[in-house]
Amino acid sequence: MAGIAAAAAGASKARRCHASNPTKQRKVAVALQARGGDDNTRVCIPLEELRNTDVDKVGGKSASLGEMISQLSDVGVPVPGGFSTTAYAYKEFLDKGGINDFINEKLSDETIYTDVNKLMEVGKAVRDKIMDTPFQPNFEEELKAQWLRVSGGDEKFTFAVRSSATAEDLPDASFAGQQETYLNVMGYEDMKQKVHLVFASLFTDRAISYRHDRGFEHEKVQLCATCQKMVRSETGAAGVMFSLDTESGFDKVVFVTSAYGLGETVVGGTVNPDEWYVFKPTLAEGKNAIIARTMGSKLIKMVYKAGGGSETVDTSSDERGKWSASDEEVTALAEMAVKIEKHYGRPMDIEWARDGDDGKLYIVQARPETVASQKKVGVIEEYKMLEKSSDVIAEGRAVGKRIGSGKVNILTSIDQMAQFSEGEVLVADMTDPDWEPIMKKAGAIITNRGGRTCHAAIIARELGIPAIVGCGDATDKLAKGDEVTVSCAEGDTGFIYKGIMKFERNVQELGELPTVGMKIMMNVGNPETAFTFGQLPNEGIGLARLEFVINNAIGVHPKALLNYDTIDADTKALIDARMAGYGSPKEFYTQKIVEGVATLAASVYPKRIIVRLSDFKSNEYKSLIGGDQYEPDEENPMIGFRGCGRYTDPFFEECFAMELEAIKKVRGEMGMTNVEIMIPFVRTLDMAKDVMEVLEKNGLKRGQDGLKVNMMAELPSNVFLAEEFLEYFDGFSIGSNDLTQLTLGLDRDSGLVAQYFDERNPAVMKGLEILIKAAKSKGKYVGICGQGPSDHPDLAKWLMEQGIDSVSLNPDSVIPTWQFLGKKD
Repeated sequence: MAGIAAAAAGASKARRCHASNPTKQRKVAVALQARGGDDNTRVCIPLEELRNTDVDKVGGKSASLGEMISQLSDVGVPVPGGFSTTAYAYKEFLDKGGINDFINEKLSDETIYTDVNKLMEVGKAVRDKIMDTPFQPNFEEELKAQWLRVSGGDEKFTFAVRSSATAEDLPDASFAGQQETYLNVMGYEDMKQKVHLVFASLFTDRAISYRHDRGFEHEKVQLCATCQKMVRSETGAAGVMFSLDTESGFDKVVFVTSAYGLGETVVGGTVNPDEWYVFKPTLAEGKNAIIARTMGSKLIKMVYKAGGGSETVDTSSDERGKWSASDEEVTALAEMAVKIEKHYGRPMDIEWARDGDDGKLYIVQARPETVASQKKVGVIEEYKMLEKSSDVIAEGRAVGKRIGSGKVNILTSIDQMAQFSEGEVLVADMTDPDWEPIMKKAGAIITNRGGRTCHAAIIARELGIPAIVGCGDATDKLAKGDEVTVSCAEGDTGFIYKGIMKFERNVQELGELPTVGMKIMMNVGNPETAFTFGQLPNEGIGLARLEFVINNAIGVHPKALLNYDTIDADTKALIDARMAGYGSPKEFYTQKIVEGVATLAASVYPKRIIVRLSDFKSNEYKSLIGGDQYEPDEENPMIGFRGCGRYTDPFFEECFAMELEAIKKVRGEMGMTNVEIMIPFVRTLDMAKDVMEVLEKNGLKRGQDGLKVNMMAELPSNVFLAEEFLEYFDGFSIGSNDLTQLTLGLDRDSGLVAQYFDERNPAVMKGLEILIKAAKSKGKYVGICGQGPSDHPDLAKWLMEQGIDSVSLNPDSVIPTWQFLGKKD
């Protein structure tokens, strides 16, 4: 403390000396007048004295840190202290030795913005000029005083030195990574050098290019250095979080990423991090609000190097198979993100770190999110593949929702920049902000490494270019000149297809939708697309198929998981690879269903979501890992051992219990009481009675805690005994696909009779009419979730006229059908 106090006194004394020299004051005044006037001549300011209104003095990063230290530390947002150099100091430095004139002359040549070789040459010349010019004495004096104040004179005290630009991190511009960051900076001389390097980094090739493309005048952007106490995350973990979903712009979640070691690996995209989504409404209620998690490979981590600086090392196999942050830490981080977002009044991009020494979490940066939050309201852009292909060359994490195609160009170094042509598909091990001049020319971007919050992903989003990151082996599987299609339009997973495939782009201006005489819901089964579809006008999800979650997120037969200890070694190895990060096979199965259902429920919360419990046929169950050991060979699985018949059978009892445990957790522990359940393929009234007993036995009693249990009305027996079935259920959700098939006696999987399949057949429509009237007479819910209304708007109109409560449509049919139904005759 004595050292800090002495340093502070020294700093104050230095300021008094400057103020007491009238000659110097007059010179400063003249200089300031020439620059347009500024009454603040301080060259360094402690972070705790700064507020967000000081961006013009210390840049966005320093101002934001000061704002959080002064305004949010008392409400549980801890931010490490430090100090910032000022824009005044930077301008004064550039005035020395004619640096300004030199820069203006070099950057006035417009050809450097189209010739990457010239850009590299000019950038280097400017940076060398800056580094060859010494700091002004008064700046060095104050820099050392602030170093002493924060470090107490300890030469081993570590700082992070980062850039803070006066035009950086504005709500409509992301300068993420445009300038340099230096970690584990020890001692005053090291700090002085890193501050010098930060000043020079305003003129990296990428920063020059970026400012020019975004219309920022070079001379109007000043660079400051944020010198902050280093969080010892090299023995802990760090990452990035956003207070909204970066891909869809869905703003009811916090998206958290994490990896071991210093956070630069996550920011820079050199590691594939762990990811979580936390749901804000239930977080505010104190519920378990983590609705989804994805384990990253985390192959490397960045650690301190002896004597200063940092290096990357391989992680251990044990680290790779574990989550780098606990659920409690993820929840605490999400709470901090919500507080920061509320304070700033806009979605935020936040960097955090966990100190390996004290185990505490710290916020080390926060800036406005600049892409997803800027999307035009009331306009829906959708890309869709028009061709199906099984020829997937590679896959990774999708960035954005677009599709691109072109010829592959694999680059191994930024030095190959001049070899890249407009419209090519950029393939690299990883990119960093230095690659921005190439990235803006690419038709699509593919990298081996990186997560959805790395610099490459942020820049790709801002440029509107489809990118797939974290592929692992794209540079091995692709070759220069290959024609590929890069699809980010199929959920969180991005696919690289062989060849140039057809796709379409649709843009819909929503405008004001007409009032219609029933509720329009959606059929959504894929949690990866839920946040996008949830922003369509809707009254909830009328059909969420659990099979989609089981098939894609789990991929293992539930019996194989229950019998894990006795299954063969090969099957066990396949299961082990899928359930990394989960405590047991049973927990893996249950928790993955929890995450899938919770994500779907969050996308429309608090509107209702009707989850159809598993309705795999035996042949579909057989295709899951281990399934061939448990499933029968049936002649016609479509009308075989499926739906409610499984739920009440002793063979499947324990498997069904895991599904119900998941639903119980989503509704109870997670507080998502908008989840209702639907029972499919209920052949008889005895089955209806038996399944209700099974539900109650597993803690899901109809009516308890508002639980609604619906029946999928899809069999002729459901039509003939409609009123009797309604004694057991809260309503019908009509499955028009199976109802049509079984009413007309045809196999909808057979191409030989496909021409007879039509939900508008009079016999089918008679069945629909009976079901609607029965539900209405009992005062119970009736909706339809089959394909028919999505394909035939006239059928949807007829159903509305019959008084049906809702139709559940495929998302791409929602707007056209809504507009059709609202037309005046």
